[in-house]
Amino acid sequence: MTVLKRFERNTVGRDFAVGDIHGHFTRLQAALDAVGFDPATDRLFSVGDMVDRGPESEQVDTWLAKPWFHAIRGNHEQMAIDAYRADSDGRAAGFHLRVGGAWLYARSSVEQACYVELLADLPLVIEVETPEGLIGIVHADCPFPSWTTLQEWAGGGSGFRNVEEACQWSRSRVDLQQDHGVADIRAVVVGHSVVRRPAVLGNVYHIDTGGWMDGRFTLLDLHTLQSHPPIDPKLSWDWGDE
Repeated sequence: MTVLKRFERNTVGRDFAVGDIHGHFTRLQAALDAVGFDPATDRLFSVGDMVDRGPESEQVDTWLAKPWFHAIRGNHEQMAIDAYRADSDGRAAGFHLRVGGAWLYARSSVEQACYVELLADLPLVIEVETPEGLIGIVHADCPFPSWTTLQEWAGGGSGFRNVEEACQWSRSRVDLQQDHGVADIRAVVVGHSVVRRPAVLGNVYHIDTGGWMDGRFTLLDLHTLQSHPPIDPKLSWDWGDE
């Protein structure tokens, strides 16, 4: 299982990050078209939660095959993996179904296995080198005050489930409005918690603006840290679930 994957600087185009997709790839494509995304030179990084809830979750394999599209493993990808691999009493599958996982269980057993292996191969953390410094991407939050500590944990081969869960599930930063940021990195980009407009706490950029609900996906330019639509300085939050 890959924990951290690093990408070198894109010297020919732009790099964008996008919030939770949740099976709405047609809406995502519309957002890319709106910013003039060029697949020949640009790259797109997903904060995870590409599947569940929306009608196009089965397209995740097609998108992950695109050479310019890269993603981390969010809590919804993890739920699919856990339910398939270690669900002896059906509880994990039952919960996954309640939060939008029906698309997976409608597939054949062979297809389910293929999807699960594809999702399990995704990293928990992505790093992207930019002209202005290193950008980190996790699904929910960096659970350490320093990015260097997260790198050290990842270099140890994972093994601490509570850290993995924090990366995929934590809402403490937004719940407590913690604005101290994460040291030793230019910025950290996350999704998971729905916000009305893209917002920043310290140097942590929250970009899940519920595009899977109303089509308003946020794309964050990782080179300039400018978002489309613009960041809301008022930090007005609106919670989602899982």
